[in-house]
Amino acid sequence: MKDLTKGPIGANILAMAIPILAGMLLQTLYYIVDLFFVSRLGDAAIAGVSAAGNVMLIIFAMTQTLGVGVVALVSQAVGRGDKAEANLVFNQSLAIAAFCAAMTLIFGIGGSRLYMNAMGADLATARAGTEYLYWFVPGLALQFAMVSMGSALRGTGIVKPTMVVQAATVLMNVILAPVLIAGWGTGHALGVAGAGLASSIAIGTGVLLLTAYFIKLEKYVSLQRALWAPRFATWGRILRVGLPAGGEFAFMFIYFVLIYIVTRQFGTEAQAGFGIGSRVMQSIFLPAMAIAFAVAPVVGQNFGGGHFSRVRQAFRAAAAMSSVVMLALTLVCQIHPDWFIRIFSTEPDVVAVGTLFLQVIAWNFVGSGIVFTCSSTFQGLGNTLPSLASSASRMLTFALPLWWLARQPWFELRHLWYLSIASLALQALLSLMLVRREFRLRLA
Repeated sequence: MKDLTKGPIGANILAMAIPILAGMLLQTLYYIVDLFFVSRLGDAAIAGVSAAGNVMLIIFAMTQTLGVGVVALVSQAVGRGDKAEANLVFNQSLAIAAFCAAMTLIFGIGGSRLYMNAMGADLATARAGTEYLYWFVPGLALQFAMVSMGSALRGTGIVKPTMVVQAATVLMNVILAPVLIAGWGTGHALGVAGAGLASSIAIGTGVLLLTAYFIKLEKYVSLQRALWAPRFATWGRILRVGLPAGGEFAFMFIYFVLIYIVTRQFGTEAQAGFGIGSRVMQSIFLPAMAIAFAVAPVVGQNFGGGHFSRVRQAFRAAAAMSSVVMLALTLVCQIHPDWFIRIFSTEPDVVAVGTLFLQVIAWNFVGSGIVFTCSSTFQGLGNTLPSLASSASRMLTFALPLWWLARQPWFELRHLWYLSIASLALQALLSLMLVRREFRLRLA
């Protein structure tokens, strides 16, 4: 356990953020490696796997619900010095993880074809995405156990074991992807199915490694079978904190679904270009997300320990760090955004769509960093309803104008990206106002 109620706030955030960033970068390599080899299979494969990948946002919504609840309650228990409470929350989160994994397998495999038929620009795209999901859903189910264990560690201020495990799973995925997707060394290429299978095997390995860590090395929170029987009062506490945060990712899923539905009219190339551009954008977001993820346990421990001035300092420091980093990345994307897209495709139409998307959407980066920081601050305080309200506001300012824009004869893809910038700017302003209100109510 690491005590985050002492020492310089900025140093604590950076000490947490650096290994979190390393772990997130490694995790992102899962999807970058898969996308690189899948892109060699054609535009339909790129578009199909990218559209199928949006299902991850639903899983992220569910894992975020679990993870945020665990980080908030464990970190606050650590701040109070209540080890028994921290262990109860952790072990009950494992029971929730098992239930969610079963639901993911049932509905994920059963609904894959229906989802892809609705999203794909053509039959080939729908088939590619469905095939990918059939093999990737088991890996998505295993994510819940990974998140439960990693979140408990993060709540105690420990992040390096999770990073090491992620590094091992990424290495395995990098090795398996060319073998399973392209048939290197075997002569049996599985195509998009191989991409899903490689990720599932890698995630399964990560679960085993983290379990071994808890059995042999972890002392503060531990696996205790006596605490695995469902205690629904504890489930309710975890979910009350986590559900609003999970709702944020649910809104993000709707956001991307709307974009894919709108881009269907522009063809497979447009969906492929957006798919590549959005993956690159998500990778660029990682520094700001790492800083934000580090804020939650820092805020949680200090709030639980009654160190309210340090809570305010943590928010200000994280917001400043995030803004500086994201501004620099915005400028990078204004110089040669096509460089990022050409790594995955040289098709002129695909490159054109992806380049325009990245160049325009880069003006969202600073605002996104602020939104991430505000969201994690709410998590540390144990009240994520303001985050949900912020995300809901963006859906209103994005979805309703989009419904009108998409029906205009002069509508172009660039109008979609401009609308995204405007809606995100409004969300960032609302998030800042809600943080000020929360501080006024809780840190008096």
